[in-house]
Amino acid sequence: MKKLVSTLLCVVLVAAMLVTGAAALAEDNVINVYAFTDEVPTMLQKYVDEHPDFGYTLNTTIIATTDGAYQPALDQALAAGGSDAPDIYCAEAAFVLKYTQGDAAGYAAAYEDLGIDVAAEIEAADIAQYSVDIGTNPEGKVVALGYQATGGAFIYRRSIAKDVFGTDDPAEISAIIGGGSGSWDKFFEAAETLKAAGVGIISGDGDLWHAVENSSDSGWIVDGKLNIDAKREAFMDLSKTLKDNDYHNDTQDWQDAWFADMKGEGAKPIFGFFGPAWLINYTMAPNCGGSAVGEGTYGDWAVCESPIGFFWGGTWLLANKDTQKAEAVAKLIDWVTLDCTEDGLQYHWANGTMVEGEQGTKDVVASGTVMSASDGTVDFLGGQNMFDVFVPANANAKGTNMTQYDETINQYWRDAVRQYTSGEKTKEDAIAGFKQNVADNLDVEVEF
Repeated sequence: MKKLVSTLLCVVLVAAMLVTGAAALAEDNVINVYAFTDEVPTMLQKYVDEHPDFGYTLNTTIIATTDGAYQPALDQALAAGGSDAPDIYCAEAAFVLKYTQGDAAGYAAAYEDLGIDVAAEIEAADIAQYSVDIGTNPEGKVVALGYQATGGAFIYRRSIAKDVFGTDDPAEISAIIGGGSGSWDKFFEAAETLKAAGVGIISGDGDLWHAVENSSDSGWIVDGKLNIDAKREAFMDLSKTLKDNDYHNDTQDWQDAWFADMKGEGAKPIFGFFGPAWLINYTMAPNCGGSAVGEGTYGDWAVCESPIGFFWGGTWLLANKDTQKAEAVAKLIDWVTLDCTEDGLQYHWANGTMVEGEQGTKDVVASGTVMSASDGTVDFLGGQNMFDVFVPANANAKGTNMTQYDETINQYWRDAVRQYTSGEKTKEDAIAGFKQNVADNLDVEVEF
């Protein structure tokens, strides 16, 4: 009897060891991914599907940034560590500096420590410098890169350009609005001409703000103190000029009236918007009132150089410095952000070939090398090759004027500007209220 019990115990122990071993093996073959949309997980899964010998599966956690839910969840997972900690995680432009250069930068692995020859690959891929600057930690190591480039251009209606200016040629329209001049003078001259024809030059002051915000010479925080860059302060007067002269429809971005202007159904026709390629693909196209040339405003758009260089948005990929799967993580990140071959994500994304046998949306990617080898012509832009404009736009963008507090401070500033332009407050009172908001809500020194 004792012998039988002993034998049964051995069998149970062996079975338990096998189950534990299988669980550990399964855990070792899982890469944890944290993201705020399904975009990056879909990309990573494509790599897994196309490389059956990769040997890893993905465990994806997607938490939307709405209501501020993503960052606290990511921070908790990074701090807790262990087998459930993210191996790869995403950060968007609004808060990426927190993870590359700010409070949470200590969790990020340098790409070179993962085994990526990052300096050589960045050069070969011709990655826009602004994107590299944002992804570089205080020690000068690259810890994050993106897959898309978000340099901005002016996106305008061809039919309005022809009616008002006699041409829709991007080079000529660029000259009319002061493209590349570093000044808003020509832009406001064009606004006056458009006004005489009953047309607004942009939908709302937010369209101008995104260009001003990321073209400023310095960030909101300098040496630990709140800093109002001269270009950002000048936005108050630019915004008031737009409103006082009825140069726009006075909309707010991401609201119904803004989308209506993309369809040409606003209070008055609107000439254009400032933005990167993602604004065209994922905001304007779905809100233009059609899906083919001749429907709504689809096909009645073009892009030209902005008066000032800027970028807007983007997503960066980071790796956990404590990941136990560095080699596998490196393969995934390299394929998404640096691979310039026709088999890499960049080529698929630029040419709209994410799904085999299906023509998808073409997009502006991080690699200038890939875009130079790709066809950027799109029907939405009347057959224009958007890469001709966005590649130099990416080179003209600046990534050294950001802070980890930008998302919050920008909202305070936009509110203050609206209070001024509406006549609710004087400029001085609006600025004072802005400073008080920052002092009350952020750990930032403010001088009054």
